[in-house]
Amino acid sequence: MVVSRLFWCREVEMFAKQLAIFLTVPLIFVASPAYAYIGPGAGAGTIAVVLGILASILMAFFAILWYPVKRVVKKRRAAKQVAEDLHSEATGSPGSS
Repeated sequence: MVVSRLFWCREVEMFAKQLAIFLTVPLIFVASPAYAYIGPGAGAGTIAVVLGILASILMAFFAILWYPVKRVVKKRRAAKQVAEDLHSEATGSPGSS
């Protein structure tokens, strides 16, 4: 235990723990309310933060799914275009480009 290394005997350690409890417990009951006005801006700010976090999660999810799909579609279109060009050259008809 780290606390036991700080004290040279068990009695001092016990006294330190009792003193900490003795000083901490009254402070919990003495605390008074702050009587502070929060205002509607805090609620609007909280809503904006939550919506921002949700939007970032959705955009990350969309990016993870969309870009690989986009890459596959682009490769298929390029392969289809190459196949059409080869077919047009083989038949002798003018290409679409």
